[in-house]
Amino acid sequence: MARAVRPSLYDVLAAIDGIEGAIAGKTFDEFKDNWLLRHAIQRGVEIISEACRRIPEPLRQIQPDIPWREIMGIGNVLRHDYESVSDEIIWNVARNRLSSLRQAITAIEATLPEDG
Repeated sequence: MARAVRPSLYDVLAAIDGIEGAIAGKTFDEFKDNWLLRHAIQRGVEIISEACRRIPEPLRQIQPDIPWREIMGIGNVLRHDYESVSDEIIWNVARNRLSSLRQAITAIEATLPEDG
């Protein structure tokens, strides 16, 4: 039996909400100087990465402008190569890349049947 997709989409949206709320009004310097904030954002990005892996390829193809491979790959970096994580890259993702992902996830969710 195939795994339901909607819970993974909701996980992405919840992580985006959490990240955006956590960095609201923050500067990059505040982000990089706050261990707890940095790691919370990294964890949110990791959840997004893993949840996107659970979205079947045909659904990801509905939104071809989203860099799905990069999104799915960043989780591996955060889990296995964490010492090389760039604060600048994570900040850029949190500040500039989540809005388009939110729109894509919402568009994908709209294509699902009620029990999807």
